Amino acid sequence: MNKDPKDQKIDQKRRNLLGTSLAGAAMLGSASVGAAERKSRELPWDMQTDIVCVGSGAAACAAAITAVDLGSKVILLEKAPVFGGTTRRSGGVAWIPNNFSLQTENVVDAEEDCMRYMCRYAYPAQYRADSPMFGLGAAEFEMLKAFYRNAAPAVARLNEIGATHFRRMDVPGGFGPPSDYAADLPENKVPKGRAVRPDAKVNGGSGAGLVDGMIEWLGKRGARLLTEHRVVSMVQRDGRVIGVEAEHGGKRLRILARKGVIFGTGGFAHNPELISRYQDPIYGSCANAGASGDFIAIAAAVGARMGNLGTAWRNQAVLEEALENRVAGQLVHYPPGDAMILVNKYGRRVVNEKRNYNDRGRIHAAWDPAKAEYPNQFLFMLFDQRAIDVFGGTYPLPQDVRGSPFLISGASIAELASNIRARLEKLRGKIGDIRLAADFTGQVEESIRRFNGYARTGLDAEFQRGAPLEIDWMRYFSRPRPGKEAMIGAMPNLTMHPFAAQGPYYALIIAPAVLDTSGGPQINAMAQLVGSDGKPIPGLYGAGNCIASPSHTAYFGAGGTIGPALTFGYIAAHAAHRDRTVA
Repeated sequence: MNKDPKDQKIDQKRRNLLGTSLAGAAMLGSASVGAAERKSRELPWDMQTDIVCVGSGAAACAAAITAVDLGSKVILLEKAPVFGGTTRRSGGVAWIPNNFSLQTENVVDAEEDCMRYMCRYAYPAQYRADSPMFGLGAAEFEMLKAFYRNAAPAVARLNEIGATHFRRMDVPGGFGPPSDYAADLPENKVPKGRAVRPDAKVNGGSGAGLVDGMIEWLGKRGARLLTEHRVVSMVQRDGRVIGVEAEHGGKRLRILARKGVIFGTGGFAHNPELISRYQDPIYGSCANAGASGDFIAIAAAVGARMGNLGTAWRNQAVLEEALENRVAGQLVHYPPGDAMILVNKYGRRVVNEKRNYNDRGRIHAAWDPAKAEYPNQFLFMLFDQRAIDVFGGTYPLPQDVRGSPFLISGASIAELASNIRARLEKLRGKIGDIRLAADFTGQVEESIRRFNGYARTGLDAEFQRGAPLEIDWMRYFSRPRPGKEAMIGAMPNLTMHPFAAQGPYYALIIAPAVLDTSGGPQINAMAQLVGSDGKPIPGLYGAGNCIASPSHTAYFGAGGTIGPALTFGYIAAHAAHRDRTVA
């Protein structure tokens, strides 16, 4: 899925914006407002509607559907040839507090309790249990409150009108709903049941089915749906956003939005320039190839305030696979297997291997000030033959070791370490001077010895691997091959099994990756973009990965990106529908 060459070209005006500080970009944008407003009065409109929705993933589609449902006319613009964005590549799961399934089962997901969980997880450095806003600033608190109060109504309405067909997410095998990603925090009073997913019987149970169903619903109700229309700028009048300019077929089109413009586009995971400026090293992403952060320059040009641009939905990738293609087909959401550990260049475990991908992925950016290095820049996923025999075929474990060019093997730990060194040397021109520590072999042997002891007792004294929430996700992501079911469960904890005393042993080099970035312009609790003065920019709204995340760095549970995207798309549509109409 390489990016279309057209999508890799950024016109010189936008390149200049990206080459300056964002504050400078905002100043440049505000200086050009007068010219843009004069232009808006002088040139004709090619299309007119009430609300323009930009993008076609969960955020933009939810906004468009809600707007149509409320009675507004909608034009939806997608720059790619196919609708769906990154949502199309996802499982379509949405994390929705107090959702219809919980209500049906009489599970009370009270606002105060859920807010405590979200505030504690999203802003741990600020959290205070005895504070009226739990230590958060008013803007951050109101954003989370808006999410809680609107998430369940949003999905309930989307289901009611047939635009979506969400049902409760369950772990296959009759194990019920999976746990939230921080189900073990004492603030989480409803640790299971907040994740919902598309109904497999209706739309395949996937992100592709979700967006296809939403697009179909919009098409049947008169929304104008346009692919290959890339929005390049906004049109303002008297300080208000009244439309957009889009490129299509080599022409620039002007589209009037009488009530508002809602951006629901992607992050900038595939924009190397922005990644190098605002993010720690990222080697791959499963975001749609068009996730190039267009909205950052567009919003800066109308004076939007930028939020934290260093946040992202973290994950891990097989390094060599990501080097071949940055647009990852798969990421290492949960490393499969039980006799498996992750070690750094010093041969030491540094993380709970079964923790959720967003939290686990953040370990790569740990800085060692004494050695002035990132000791965990790359990790090494180590496992034995049993892992292949029982779990082979579950990504990234190969079904057949002969078919994986990225797999490193050795008859002993010493031989495996030697082969890892050789592979790093081969990759040196692409990854820099990364070398294993001199005592890597001995440290790995010690790490395995300790891990084997934890596997036999069921208690991981170092990283607490094997909590109930991790057993849930082990069952979901580490299903044994058919006929191998009897080989698991012999140890006290399902997530751990001792390594075999004899090789062969295997390794994969694991690198930091992201689902997508989650930083961008700031919105308020009404999904309005705010300017440098903190006041809303009239007529401009945002949702999804193109804005500064309402949940900050927290991934509350499965569907932690799509849930807020749907919700703030819904909020934006309600706000825009009520907004004053442009004459």
